[in-house]
Amino acid sequence: MLEDADQERFERLRYVELKHGRIAQLAFLGNIITRAGVHLPGTIDNEGHTFDSYPNGLAAFFGPDAIPAGGFWQIFAFIGIMELGIMNPDMAKNMGVFEPEFRGDLRNGIKHGDKFAWDNFTPEQKLKKRAIELNNGRAAMMGILGLMMHEKIGGSFPIIGQM
Repeated sequence: MLEDADQERFERLRYVELKHGRIAQLAFLGNIITRAGVHLPGTIDNEGHTFDSYPNGLAAFFGPDAIPAGGFWQIFAFIGIMELGIMNPDMAKNMGVFEPEFRGDLRNGIKHGDKFAWDNFTPEQKLKKRAIELNNGRAAMMGILGLMMHEKIGGSFPIIGQM
């Protein structure tokens, strides 16, 4: 993939890997939490359906009791708005809000006085933390893939309950 690639191509691929890792971390955690029986309280629509009335995992999108098409498109639109506007460092840079340190820097120019704030780390600490996030993302991508495959082949999740 990187044969005859320049630095810009490498940084783009690293950014995509980082973004997919962040999404996978959210997906894995969401899958584990909902399978443990934790759902948002209240109803999801005007008809009175509750959040826990829909199945967990892939069945929420593709099963017989799946989320209705209108709900799916709302989720899709929300992700699009986040992707194109709020969580877009290129847009923030172009608007002069802040200059990101690297592709995937989503601080949006926020600076904190906390001793654990990103601006207070040394370059070596920043490199280590970025490597940790990248590796956690890789592990989460494998984890969510494993959960999805386990769901498709059938069976149960012995630690977190039945499907």
